[in-house]
Amino acid sequence: MTFRAPVRDLAFALSTVGHDALIARAYPDLDSDTVAAVLEAAGSFTADVLAPLNRTGDTQGARYENGAVTAAPGFADAYRQFVEGGWNSLSADPHHGGQGLSKAMELAVFEMVHASNMAFGLCPMLTQGAIEALDLHGTERQKRLVLPKLVSGEWTGAMCLTEPQAGSDLAALTSIAKPDGKGGWLLSGQKIFITWGDHDAAENICHLVIARTPDAPPGVKGISLFLANKFEVKEDGSLGPRNSFRAGSIEHKLGIHGSPTCVMLYEDAEAELVGELGQGIPHMFVMMNAARLQVGVQGVAIAERAFQQALAFSQERKQGRTVWEADGMIYGHPDIRRMLMLMKAKIEAARAICLTTGVLSDLAKLAETEDERAAAKARQELLTPIAKAWSTDVGVEVASLGVQVHGGMGFIEETGAAQHYRDARIAPIYEGTNGIQAIDLVGRKVRMADGAVMRSLCAELALTAESLTEIPDLAIVGRRLAAGVAALERATDWVLANGGPASLAAATPYLKLAGDVIGGAMLGRQALAAAGSDDPWLKGKAALARVFAGQVLTQAPGIADGLMDGGDDLEATSAAALAPS
Repeated sequence: MTFRAPVRDLAFALSTVGHDALIARAYPDLDSDTVAAVLEAAGSFTADVLAPLNRTGDTQGARYENGAVTAAPGFADAYRQFVEGGWNSLSADPHHGGQGLSKAMELAVFEMVHASNMAFGLCPMLTQGAIEALDLHGTERQKRLVLPKLVSGEWTGAMCLTEPQAGSDLAALTSIAKPDGKGGWLLSGQKIFITWGDHDAAENICHLVIARTPDAPPGVKGISLFLANKFEVKEDGSLGPRNSFRAGSIEHKLGIHGSPTCVMLYEDAEAELVGELGQGIPHMFVMMNAARLQVGVQGVAIAERAFQQALAFSQERKQGRTVWEADGMIYGHPDIRRMLMLMKAKIEAARAICLTTGVLSDLAKLAETEDERAAAKARQELLTPIAKAWSTDVGVEVASLGVQVHGGMGFIEETGAAQHYRDARIAPIYEGTNGIQAIDLVGRKVRMADGAVMRSLCAELALTAESLTEIPDLAIVGRRLAAGVAALERATDWVLANGGPASLAAATPYLKLAGDVIGGAMLGRQALAAAGSDDPWLKGKAALARVFAGQVLTQAPGIADGLMDGGDDLEATSAAALAPS
């Protein structure tokens, strides 16, 4: 199925989340025409180069042989074109060879990359996290020799955290880094689930690895961050001998077959310390948080790809007597159209949440005053777990609905709808499962400043609801959004008053509630921006906002009621009570 890059959707979304004001204040060389040109060029590249490789990546995948990984057919050449086009360096600091564009622009481009070929997009996505970590915590040598190559994309980055016995519980890791007596370190251990940990698409791969040192204290305070390059990086920037780590195997996965997920074996591999000893977890979280937002964008992207295929199928498949005129195609069935409109509404809501978080990331660095920067940073931290978890849940839901629109044909691999569902399923798991995102939200982010950050956001959402009620054909959206905001405020008060197991049990429904309400407000703002236009595409924004309000926001009070039941039944019910008998 042909992929069409959603360039107009992305440009419109950027304009409604504050990107125009951001670039006017902080990016004097970036204007709306430049934004449009970048998006158009990225759209052409992703549709023409990356999208045609998506199916072959799924059916043929990456290959492992004798400790080395070969990228899926066509991927290495596509990556070369990606680098030559400058797509890896969009938001990086010009001091290191970057283009200095906004983070939101980078996210918009990467949405098209992931939508066209999610397995491919994982490689440069992880490089972005490595860039941010070394930019903040790298040594002078690392910034001089390694960072520019990562920014250009000539070298790629890999994030190496998980071990067989240490998944989310990083305190249980056992990889060790011993001093080599020359100022460096020798790294030994095994890491699993390392995305693009080895491949032949770039001349060097830079592994950022967390490990313990011999005299480190137990727990997370004993973890440090190290850089281990596949090939030695000499003082003049040239490459030397191969380092002593290798891929032990690649995983056989449900989806994203074109992305090699490696078991990596380190055997006294030469490594350099990144940042300070014992600060590996906070240093690593620079990468992790960058990846979490990018993963949220992946959720939007795979949903977009699944939606496009479902919409096209609905306009070419005849089945039964249609209720609404659509030349007899299934697009004329009310339930098919309901699914398609809900898919589209959730995509646009999730896209706006992710791009808003990107704008906040820029404002946290570039706003004029310290107070503005601090407020943007706090809002960004609040939205990051929502952007990651809610958007990736949307990705799975929309991909599933895409299979449903296809009917029995969707369950057949040849149509391609099943691949999107399989590919989407990993996103709620990696970079911290969505349950962990929810725990982070209720345990840390909502409690920032005694709840003031979330309350401030709710106040803004309420103002959006008020504006919507003033326009007749959007008034119902405003009323339902206002009820949703009230439910979120009520749930927030409950979370702040109830810590411990009760709030942990409520974490996932609370995150869903927050995403639903914020997403509804985002759609409402798009509808406001489009109000009064005769353009059919813009007029559709109001319809999407109403569909979302009717099918999603109306559930908000019930979700709030349910999450406040606490976790008594969860705590009291033994596994024996659930077992078959």
